[in-house]
Amino acid sequence: AFYDCSSLTNVVISEGVKKIGSFAFEVCSSLASITIPNSVTDIGSYAFFLCVDLTSVTIGNSVTRIDENAFRNCLELTRVYCYSEKVPLTHYNVFNASDVENVTLHVPAVSIEDYKATAPWSGFGKIVPLTEEETGIEDIAVEDINFNDAPVYNLQGMKMQNVDNLPAGIYIKNGKKYMVK
Repeated sequence: AFYDCSSLTNVVISEGVKKIGSFAFEVCSSLASITIPNSVTDIGSYAFFLCVDLTSVTIGNSVTRIDENAFRNCLELTRVYCYSEKVPLTHYNVFNASDVENVTLHVPAVSIEDYKATAPWSGFGKIVPLTEEETGIEDIAVEDINFNDAPVYNLQGMKMQNVDNLPAGIYIKNGKKYMVK
């Protein structure tokens, strides 16, 4: 249907669609993310094959089957959200050449062990539970901040004069936000 639409960057699949057909979005090289709604039960062969800019895939909770090479060669993939509590019947090569060992798979907490035990899902680098509200933040790095070497501003844009004893709050330094506890 949309084979080789190289300028296609966004797709909205409406509720009510039952199947993503084979080759439907093959070689849509500019497609960055896709959300497959809860109404979809099947994703066909090569559906998103060679979507080389695809970084994020969300798979609704009704998907029961994903056919061969559906997400093959999705070279920029970084995260997959699969809301199905029962691991979908998935062809072994669905994610071939998509470097899933560097991709985070988000699944229902009650199903983590099932996904870890089922190929090809077990090949993902990290398998973590879905949360009520996904933030996209996977880790928080804490670093020592020396506020004395650049101007510090509060969230209202006012320059802070005494940076040695800042009260608890959020501040901006060199365009980055920092929290003082």
